[in-house]
Amino acid sequence: MKRIQWLASYPKSGNTWLRAFLANLLSDPSHPVDINRLDFAPVAAARSLFDHAVGYEAADLTFDEVDRLRPEVYAHYARQAEDTIYLKVHDAYAHLPDGRPLIPADVTRGVIYVIRNPLDVCVSWAYHSGHENFDRAAAFMADPGACVAGNPGKCFPQLRQRLKSWSEHVLGWMASGLPVLGIRYEDMHRRPMETFAAVAAFVGKGDDPERIARAVRFSDFGEMKRQEREHGFCEREAGTRTFFREGRIGGWRERLTEAQAMRIIRDHGDVMRRFGYLTSTGEAVY
Repeated sequence: MKRIQWLASYPKSGNTWLRAFLANLLSDPSHPVDINRLDFAPVAAARSLFDHAVGYEAADLTFDEVDRLRPEVYAHYARQAEDTIYLKVHDAYAHLPDGRPLIPADVTRGVIYVIRNPLDVCVSWAYHSGHENFDRAAAFMADPGACVAGNPGKCFPQLRQRLKSWSEHVLGWMASGLPVLGIRYEDMHRRPMETFAAVAAFVGKGDDPERIARAVRFSDFGEMKRQEREHGFCEREAGTRTFFREGRIGGWRERLTEAQAMRIIRDHGDVMRRFGYLTSTGEAVY
């Protein structure tokens, strides 16, 4: 029953790009897949998925009650499926108070985890959140209690998702004990064929280089930006100008002050160094 392929990342790290690539790879179309039709990989925390599986609304439960049921929801969908299920997930890899992992191993085929330089994540998260406040974004990324859709006074389309800090998020997933393929956002840019070929192999679709190359081309950042400009993007947050803003590597150098950059390096330097974002002397690589 190991049928769920998790597409995991901290927010604003390249998950949508990964899903666009997989949508084009799996369907092998003659033209790029519509970015507004990436529903082959819904958000694991989607309220509609939970409500449908449980039979009553998450709004009638507390956040903790919902969390206790989420592993059963994923097991339910795995039991019903005849083929691999793809689910996007931003939750940190964590255990519930009773010791069970939120992400159950017995229904997990594997995890593709996308990691991105936290200096660039900070900038992208600030714009995505609509406040464009980099100090606030950096503080959020360092908060072990950080979550999204966690305001009890609002009913969001998604369930509460505990993120923890950026460093805890990365280390938690990479040390989860699940079969994990870790890829870097920067390598998706700089070495797309090599990086996405590894993704294709991980999901069992790595035997056709031409198909992989076509999926890479059809999910290029410029193509997604063009589609959003012409047709909009259903996942763009209200109040933000665009979802696919720049997608550049190292854009933080033009946005963050030295103090802001140093704060992020101080908060996450060990993990940044481990994944190649800092030199041994503490200099930013990208």
